[in-house]
Amino acid sequence: MNDVRIAAVVFNSLVNQTRQNLARMIQWIRLAKKQGADLICFPELNITGYTTRPDIKNSAEPIPGFISHRIQQMAVEEQMTILAGMAERDAKQRIFASHIVVTPRGIAGVYRKVHISPPERAVFSSGNNVTLFNLHGIKFGIQLCYDAHFPELSTRMAVEGVDIIFMPHASPRGTPEQKLNSWLRHLTARAFDNSTFIVACNQNGDNQKDLQFPGIALAINPSGEILEKNVSGQDGLIIADLKASTLEAVRNHPMRYFLPNRKPKIYSP
Repeated sequence: MNDVRIAAVVFNSLVNQTRQNLARMIQWIRLAKKQGADLICFPELNITGYTTRPDIKNSAEPIPGFISHRIQQMAVEEQMTILAGMAERDAKQRIFASHIVVTPRGIAGVYRKVHISPPERAVFSSGNNVTLFNLHGIKFGIQLCYDAHFPELSTRMAVEGVDIIFMPHASPRGTPEQKLNSWLRHLTARAFDNSTFIVACNQNGDNQKDLQFPGIALAINPSGEILEKNVSGQDGLIIADLKASTLEAVRNHPMRYFLPNRKPKIYSP
């Protein structure tokens, strides 16, 4: 991988207030650009807001569409790669929790959340593809919130050579400290076991649909150690320098890089 400077945003998203959420994104994109970031990641469903109520369908739209067009404009205006979340509606009227990746040159791709939590299943359909991206000299994947609880998904991405896994969340309840302790149980494990960087960010505050989000953002190195964090409970961002030398130090060490020593045939039932 190449060295890359990333930004991850803690963001208050109001449900079904797409235009307002889009308008508020630009300040964080500009701040990240001013601090030299190459790529910025927003939380899960930050554009349409997060809810498990059926009315999220009112904001869902296809890709390409109005939302993706506006994100494309931002990417061009600020010369920034943007990872942002939205409720996506396909031609069959299915709704997906999707994360779109947009560069100044266009839409690089879309990740649809694979693991849909039990409260979400009445509204959201499950994606079936592990979409990986090659941009800025890095290879990365995306997992959305509940996805991060399934180790096989991270291992699948690692086997395919990802350097970074972005994990945007819309994870409610608890204080910022409680959410941090929760994340430290499993997100550090995903980084350590697979020798990848992990970057996670969460929605924040009142979504005006009876959910409160505790915010927080983390960047974790391939040894499972915290590089940067924001646990203020306020909207904000982290800036993290993800260095090739950090990744190589782990992957060139015979006792710290576990992936090449896997035995997949043994694990199959």
